[in-house]
Amino acid sequence: MTMSVLRGLAVALLALPALTAATAPASASPAPTPGPVSAAPAHAVTGPAGPAPRHLPLTDAVAQLPGAAESREGYVRTAFRHWVDADRDRCNTRAEVLIGESRTQPVIEPTCRVTAGTWFSYYDGKTVTDPRVLDMVPLAEAWDSGASKWTPKRREAYANDLDAERSLVAVTAKTNRSKADQDPAQWLPPLADARCTYAADWTATKLRWQLSADRAEKAALKSLAQECGHQDVEYVRAGQNAGAAGH
Repeated sequence: MTMSVLRGLAVALLALPALTAATAPASASPAPTPGPVSAAPAHAVTGPAGPAPRHLPLTDAVAQLPGAAESREGYVRTAFRHWVDADRDRCNTRAEVLIGESRTQPVIEPTCRVTAGTWFSYYDGKTVTDPRVLDMVPLAEAWDSGASKWTPKRREAYANDLDAERSLVAVTAKTNRSKADQDPAQWLPPLADARCTYAADWTATKLRWQLSADRAEKAALKSLAQECGHQDVEYVRAGQNAGAAGH
């Protein structure tokens, strides 16, 4: 199963006490007050089928990135509305990622606050119980690469992209701090074995959102691709229903 099925399971579990109370016979005793709810991570696709993913060798995918100089002029973090509850299931984007990526059954309170679980940070190969959730391509980097021209609605869709598992990732606090808003020319995961996956995930995210790459960034990705053998890039382009470009 994929992350979307898990989200549905989590919401169903959160609603279960109320459903039981509504359908119980009149003589039944009141349902007990629910405590924390646990759900196991899973990965599946639900709902109507979307566009077929595109598959490219990493070298070809990097070559398809549009090249452009970057500018951070006008950037403020609040230009991207973060951690929304787009489907109104009481679980915001951060909680959805934590639920979907936990390697053990996460403990979920009735408000969908994730209070326990175990997460693997592939950037440094560490297992943690207090991860940070970050965008694969940082918000400031996205702004530099074309998001400055988007509508606020599209920037919100980007910052909360749960439709592509590569867009958001749980990692250690240390790698979150060290990466900050840097691109692959400036920062790579400390775990060498993670770098080909990282390059593919970064490139997939930029292609998905039609973001550009500057000269140094493309050179770093090209160099990585040459060392990564048959590394594949898979992505689905974000549709315009995520917000039209422009102001």
